[in-house]
Amino acid sequence: MNTAPEHAVIWDVDGTLVDTAEQHFRSWEHLAAEIGRPFTRADFAATFGWRNPEIIRHLFFPDATDARCADLGLRKETFYRASVRDHGVALLPGVAKLLAASAAAGWPQAIGSSAPRGNLDQLLGVTGTLHYFDAIVSGEDVTRGKPDPEVFLAAAHKLGVDPARCVVFEDAVAGVQAAKAAGMKCVAVRFVGHHPADTLRAAGADLLVESLNEVDAGAVRSLFAKGLPR
Repeated sequence: MNTAPEHAVIWDVDGTLVDTAEQHFRSWEHLAAEIGRPFTRADFAATFGWRNPEIIRHLFFPDATDARCADLGLRKETFYRASVRDHGVALLPGVAKLLAASAAAGWPQAIGSSAPRGNLDQLLGVTGTLHYFDAIVSGEDVTRGKPDPEVFLAAAHKLGVDPARCVVFEDAVAGVQAAKAAGMKCVAVRFVGHHPADTLRAAGADLLVESLNEVDAGAVRSLFAKGLPR
């Protein structure tokens, strides 16, 4: 008897579940000032969603060792977590409803994010959503960042679900590319507006929405209407 779930849901976090982009920007800006390096809005936009070592080597120190990347990344995340703690964060429109609908449908859910695990634990705790997730994959659990599919494949593996049965909720071009490279369906949400609609479509998004208020269980099922592995 096949007991595999009908579908599984994998969530990106920043820009999809919550919007803490401004807190990330201020944290990187603070770190850059401390180390005497420039950091602009363009730098932030170009690297948003990358893992910290990739950002540090791309923007600041191309030859940085793993240890130096870890030290600088920790300093940046300390600034970020303090900001979240002091100012709070709220779920984006439609997220609470969709989390509950996916759970009611019996679909396991996971986090697939480039963020450090400490950030994810804090955000899920602040928003009261940790209980929805059967698996969490952070930037520390993978060696390659998006658009490589490793983070989403690792999430599917933890859930024990065929990637072809998974749908990813994303807001970034690199994340959409990673989902499609993993063989998954992808819903791209534009609410925070970091990426134009045409670039998200070009990346392969199966469904493009302005907010997750436009998505329900029926919309997810329709993405798989043309067949699934048996």
